Amino acid sequence: MATPKFILELREKIGHDLLWLTGITGVVLNDHAEVLLVRRADTGRWALVEGILEPGEQPALGLAREIHEETAVEVAVERLVSVQAQPPFSYPNGDQVQFLDLCFRCRWVRGEPRVNDDESLEVAWFPLADLPPLNPRELTSIDNALSPDPMPLLPGVGG
Repeated sequence: MATPKFILELREKIGHDLLWLTGITGVVLNDHAEVLLVRRADTGRWALVEGILEPGEQPALGLAREIHEETAVEVAVERLVSVQAQPPFSYPNGDQVQFLDLCFRCRWVRGEPRVNDDESLEVAWFPLADLPPLNPRELTSIDNALSPDPMPLLPGVGG
């Protein structure tokens, strides 16, 4: 997977030290009660479409860009679903990273899903009632995107 140029430039200065990044996640839904998933090339597991914001990029526009780059699908970003700091982790090369993830509900507009870059092995629609194994954060993101409550989930705020 291609690491964004701005991250490579930062890594030249900070080495493997912890880098705080803004991640974006899309829960893309269609009119058939299906969610768009990608099978990641790095882990082989099915996942929501995710990416990293470029410096100065607006979150909704960055997510629409990432979804199109990875799946060839065009979306309308409907609403913010959650804002969460993810736990820090290390990549196999030793780079440490922590993401502030902004998750959005998106609606399919046009395009047939396909592998559109080197980040995915497969791209497919899955019925909400028959999802492949996903991690707990992704399942929570889907549940929150389906909620009629328009307020985003803000862990650590409120009761």
